[in-house]
Amino acid sequence: MPVRYTLYGAEMSLYSGKVRSYLRKKGLAFNEVAASVKTYRDVIIPETGVKFIPVVRTPEGKFLQDTSVIIKEIDSQHPDHSALPATPRQRLVAELLEVYADEWLILPAMHYRWNFPEKNQPFIYREFGRFVLPWAPAFIRGWVGKKAGARFKGAVTSLGITAKTIPAIEASYGALLDDLQAHFLKHQFLLGSKPCIADFGFIGPLYAHLYRDPYPSALMRKRAPAVARWVERMMDTNAYLQQGSLLANDEIPKTIEPILKRMGAEQYPVLKASNKALNEWRRDTPHALGKDIEVARRIGTHKFTLDGVKDKRVILPYSLWMLQRVLESRYVFELINDYEFDDWLEKVGLGGILNFTFDQPMHRIDNKLYFRKVMA
Repeated sequence: MPVRYTLYGAEMSLYSGKVRSYLRKKGLAFNEVAASVKTYRDVIIPETGVKFIPVVRTPEGKFLQDTSVIIKEIDSQHPDHSALPATPRQRLVAELLEVYADEWLILPAMHYRWNFPEKNQPFIYREFGRFVLPWAPAFIRGWVGKKAGARFKGAVTSLGITAKTIPAIEASYGALLDDLQAHFLKHQFLLGSKPCIADFGFIGPLYAHLYRDPYPSALMRKRAPAVARWVERMMDTNAYLQQGSLLANDEIPKTIEPILKRMGAEQYPVLKASNKALNEWRRDTPHALGKDIEVARRIGTHKFTLDGVKDKRVILPYSLWMLQRVLESRYVFELINDYEFDDWLEKVGLGGILNFTFDQPMHRIDNKLYFRKVMA
């Protein structure tokens, strides 16, 4: 009998879908356990020290938290048919797309889940209730689901999803669907005929929220049916990582360029501004010499612009940690003198990203982010 992993997650959880898809595409045997109140109390919090899903228990009994960490750790244990491209251009682009999908597509995902209550909320509250108290009667699950969902709904405006920005968010997501539709009419996956880390980043928001929730599901199926078919490929049980290949010669499909341009126009300025704000937060935060400084998950708000519309949103250091991990890769050093690729990055709106600097890099200890010890 194959050795099994255990995935603690939920069907309506954005990041659970990312790991579930990866385990299926990798062809690894796993059991899934619903992250109920009991599971949080007995497993997730004691074993990880935090309250976030998904969590994976390895066959050796190690508990992994954070989707990027989970995928890279498991990939290192099963290096055949890796989700991580082996060539520098594709590796950088794939991991940048993961940052974009994980950290920026949360805007349309949360908007389309919570701002269409007549279409979505009966379904969503049932899902939350089934997730929190799977053994309870239906009427109790509905009440509990509404209460549990309120916490997530309350985060919508803090992300910058407001009456001012909603038209721009909808226009951006519609254009993204159009770009992905054009791409998936030519390619099975984002960088070729097998998935990679970019696909696993995108499947999180595009499955749990934008494919399953009633209102955005209808929108996707009507406007971008090839995207819906890609979602279905990503969530079926075929081990596609063991089949197909990425494009030859480290090629990036031209149909990916509009998506990177959107990242460059929308998310890249926010990452730059967040980096500046984080440096100021670190400088102004009291700390003891010789001690690591724990980085808060949110460090205030700042202004941002989306398609000419200005508003404010919460500053999330985790997004910077994801970018930091990408830029620390040895593959980036192979690209430093690739002037042709540097020109291409400039063309897609990501000029200078290879030289993006962090005054004080973060590191991860016990599933939390820290600045390294301050000695003076």
